[in-house]
This record gives sequence, C-alpha cells and structure tokens, in this order.
Amino acid sequence: MLHATEVLGAEAYDSNDHFVGRVKELFIEPADQPNRISRVLLGRGQYRPLVARYDQVSDVAPGRLKLTTDESALELYHPNEAWLALRKDLLDQQIIDTAGRKVVRVNDIELSDHRTNGNVEMRIAQVDVGLPGAVRRLLQGIVPPEVIRRIQKKLPQRTIRWEFVNLIEPDPLRRVKLRMSSQKLASMHPADLADIMEELSPAERQSIITSLDEETAAEALAELDKRLQTQVVEKLDPEKAADIIEEMRPDEAADLLANLTPEARGDIIEEMPGRDAQEVRDLLRFEHDTAGGMMNTEVVTVSDDATRGEVVDYIRFHEIPLDQLDNVILINRDAVLTGTVRLPKLLLSDPEQKMLELISDSHVSIQPDATDREVFELFDKYNLRSLTVVDSENHPIGAITVDDVVSHMHALL
Repeated sequence: MLHATEVLGAEAYDSNDHFVGRVKELFIEPADQPNRISRVLLGRGQYRPLVARYDQVSDVAPGRLKLTTDESALELYHPNEAWLALRKDLLDQQIIDTAGRKVVRVNDIELSDHRTNGNVEMRIAQVDVGLPGAVRRLLQGIVPPEVIRRIQKKLPQRTIRWEFVNLIEPDPLRRVKLRMSSQKLASMHPADLADIMEELSPAERQSIITSLDEETAAEALAELDKRLQTQVVEKLDPEKAADIIEEMRPDEAADLLANLTPEARGDIIEEMPGRDAQEVRDLLRFEHDTAGGMMNTEVVTVSDDATRGEVVDYIRFHEIPLDQLDNVILINRDAVLTGTVRLPKLLLSDPEQKMLELISDSHVSIQPDATDREVFELFDKYNLRSLTVVDSENHPIGAITVDDVVSHMHALL
C-alpha cells in the first residue's frame, strides 16, 4: 500500500534509468476509471512538464517511480478539466463522513498497486482522514519513508473507502464530497444532514440540496438555521425551490417563505400547485409569533358522528402521515369544533364506538391571533401534545403540536 504523499515529489526514471523529473501531480479520469491513476505529471524545472500514462509506469515505491519507456515517448502536458488532480482537488479538501455524521478533511490518499501486462497501475483505495495522514504530511521530506511508516502504525486509523467519494459536480471549485446519490447520505436523519450542511460553504450546501430528492431536501432544509434556509432557497431556481417546499409541512413552508424577499417569495409561490400555494398564502397572513403563525393546516378532521372503524379506514385510505396523528379533530354538522380524540384512545377503542364518545376531557382550543405566550401557557397548563386552532366561528383551521412549540421556544433562546 502506497500513499499519495509518498509518490508526490518522487523521482521519476525512464527505462534507461535516466532521470526524467519529479512527480508533481497524479490525475484520475472519473468518467473512464474512477479509481485508476491515469496520468502522472512530471515536473522538469524550467522546462515544460511531461505526462506519463498509466500503462507507461513499470514500478512505483515511496520516493521513486520507474517508467517502461524512455523520455521521448512521453507527452507534453496540456491541462484537461476532465482530470481530477489528487494534490489540487483532493488533499486538504473536506468530505462527509456518514458514519461519524460530520465533515472531515482529507489528509492523505491510500494507493494500491496492481501489476498488469508488465506495468503497474496505481489505484485509489481509501481516503485518509485521520492522524496517520496528517503525520505523513508533516514529516514528508524530513524523515525517511520507512521511519514514517513505523510511526504511523502506532496511530489510530481513520479512512473512508474511495467508492464512497466522488465529485459533487465538475464546477470550478472542484469540491469533493461523498457521492450524493448514495443511500447512506439520503437515509441520514435530517437533523444530522443539516448539521453537516451548516459546516460547509454556501456553494457546497447548494450542491447537496440540488442533488437530493425533493422529500429528503425538504426534510434537511426544515432543520437548517433560518438564515441558511434563506440563502439556499434564494439561490435555487424558483421551480426547483417550489418542488422542495411542496414537500414541507405548510407551517414550515410559510415560515421559510416569510423570510425571503417579496420577489423571491412570489416567484416560488407562483410555481406551486394551487392548493399548496393557497395554504401558504393563508398562513403568511399571520405573524410568526401568533398561534396562526405556529399552526399546521394539515390536520385530520372528521365528523363526531363517525365510528372509530370509519375513521381508521379514512386514515388508511388517505395515507395520513403519522406525524399528523397526535389527535383527530372532531366537528359537528355545522363544521364547528366539538373536541379531539387522542391517537392511543382511537387505537384501543371498539370499531363501532362513536367518535363523540372518545372526546378528550381536557380539550381546549385557541384563536389564530393569540400570542405565542398564550400558546405556551395552554400547553403547560393542560400538558398538551396538540392544540386546535379555530376561527371566529369555532371552525378548526389548523393545529399546533408540541414539536412546533419546542422549535418556536428554541428559536427565542
């Protein structure tokens, strides 16, 4: 096993043992072979650098590289944007460690050597993000390679397999991250993904958001700091932003849109489907620190005359998300609130039992213009998990969950 730092700076000799130059850079071609070192850049002082192909390398060892040809068979160097440079594009760049759920820095790159048809191919095996790589970088050129290797064996290893590392996109920054399409990244908890995104640059955050599916992007976006939410969404195409925001809960979408410029907000709402757009417009009428500004309009509302079995069938048929099922809201024939039924009580009751018989004794409601302090007091007084919001005629228009309260209080701290 070799390391990039042991090859970079190595002396290169041709087939006649004539000195050709020093290794200045190692290139791969991701579109061809994602892990093979396809080109070796050889510096020659004031002369134009030469490039050796992967099939022109006969042997490689720490500090020394041997070629299968003489110098005349080598190409002159011409920059190529399709090549990924290990020193320039990988070393010291940040990547995401999905196991540790954090951003780490590339300290070195492990290379395996494979003998093929009389030559040696170098292939990237792992990325070193631990102390051994940092020590190699620090001691390179000062201490002999064999001494460095003895030292690094005593240090804890931290590596990420190369198969999990790839370019986000071939942009001028040439940033390197874990493969955005990997299931590991998409399956991370949104809060963990948001923590990682907050450690990255604006360009890197944009790359992650645009590479995720809309549902995952929406979940991660909802967990981001409000300031960063605004930065990310305002840089998205309005159509892409609308697709992501449609996957958010209406209250979360409204909070996000409220922080955008009027122009950006209008462009995004215009791209949203009519019903979703209207829900958001309705919520934007309320101030953020009111019950209306805190509520979610996606609630389960059923007739108090329905049976428990009918309500369960309704929930199954409409595939109601589980996070909306703290309470089921009941209304009479005039659409007036008559109470709520807690989910545990709904699940344990008889299928033929009327919903009116299952109403919670501690039911309370609140007007949308009530202050956040009034909301907090009701949650504390009645030990609520959900609070129904009603209009002036006592018609349910939404609900505030304990999660909404915790998030709102956290924002005030």
